[in-house]
Amino acid sequence: MVFAIGVVLFALSLLASIAWHECGHMWAAQATGMKVRRYFVGFGPTLWSTRRGETEYGVKALPFGGFCDIAGMTPHEELTADELGRAMYRQKAWKRLVVLFAGPAQNFILGFVLIIVAGLIWGLPDLSPPAVGTTVDKVSCLTSTVTVDADGNVAEPRCTGSGPAGAAGIRPGDKIIAVDGVAGTTASAITPLIQKSNGPVQLLVERDGSRVTLTMTPQPVTTTVTDKSGKVTSQTVNKVGIQFQQPPLWKHYNPVTILPGAAVFTAELAHQTWDALLSMPTKVHNLWIAVTGGVRSADTPVSVYGATVLGGQAAERGLWDTFLLLLISINFFLGLFNLVPLLPLDGGHMAIVWYEKGRDTVRRWFGRAPGGPIDYYKLLPLTYAVVVVMAAFMVLTLTADIVNPITIPN
Repeated sequence: MVFAIGVVLFALSLLASIAWHECGHMWAAQATGMKVRRYFVGFGPTLWSTRRGETEYGVKALPFGGFCDIAGMTPHEELTADELGRAMYRQKAWKRLVVLFAGPAQNFILGFVLIIVAGLIWGLPDLSPPAVGTTVDKVSCLTSTVTVDADGNVAEPRCTGSGPAGAAGIRPGDKIIAVDGVAGTTASAITPLIQKSNGPVQLLVERDGSRVTLTMTPQPVTTTVTDKSGKVTSQTVNKVGIQFQQPPLWKHYNPVTILPGAAVFTAELAHQTWDALLSMPTKVHNLWIAVTGGVRSADTPVSVYGATVLGGQAAERGLWDTFLLLLISINFFLGLFNLVPLLPLDGGHMAIVWYEKGRDTVRRWFGRAPGGPIDYYKLLPLTYAVVVVMAAFMVLTLTADIVNPITIPN
């Protein structure tokens, strides 16, 4: 029941985010003197509408998005006499750019506000955590075998004793300086030196301001993993039973520190989202592997359906911080994706405005009159190609989310 409520709540949140995006276009157009004919949430048959001033507002039957109908977005539209002077394509470049950017800006604003809310209630994850150091958190015994099933569940026999590290005298709080004379300042540098050893190793340890040398013999541990296709792989590495202190994964804020903290988080999230957006073409292969029965990589994109299911899972487990962070991430993705300079996205329309502005500037340098509006009909083949690629990618992600979904780990 909670899962279903979470799914519905997340779906409504996505719809609200899209409606908020379209509000940005509408409000900016109205503020710059353009005519907004219609603002609707959803597509298909109209369920309800009302007219206020010159704009019709309403809700349609299919809740898959929304739209804002601004008179004269392209020069090919039929316009009434009162719309000719206010047609969008006839406005100054800065006005058109403001209107086009206002939609993505709404997603960024909403995302920033939600970041502040999440930061004050739960804190925010550290998107750029420092490397794990070499300070020992605890030592433990080891088993000779570890098994991981297709769902990621780990099974290992019960072990006894103090393990190689404990037997050698390693204590919590010790800082490992070097292994067999090779210095290291991070766990990722120290661990391979131990795993690749062929016998006893010497650890130089800093303890209470002094340094001591301890000798221990690593124990081989075999890990067997079964993936979702049933393929079994095994790997044996040397371990000593040391767990290193982990840096804090979350940062906590108060009303004084939340604004700068939210600003830093926003910048890091925007950067990571843009990198993920640029890497999307490289994910097609991994998505195809997931669809055809292979292992689904955790960094592959998800569809709206997949994101909604993840939202339901987060609600079911009481992970409302995850629920909100997922919604924040989607808003940043919506904003940045719409700025990609390809039609029919907002960024494509913005690119045309910049082209016309640059072209007319050059023409003025040579004493020539400004050129006319771009012929959108000539751009239709490219627009259709973009739509087809986008549709194919959405079908691929949707299929992967149905047959091989990403889930929130237990």
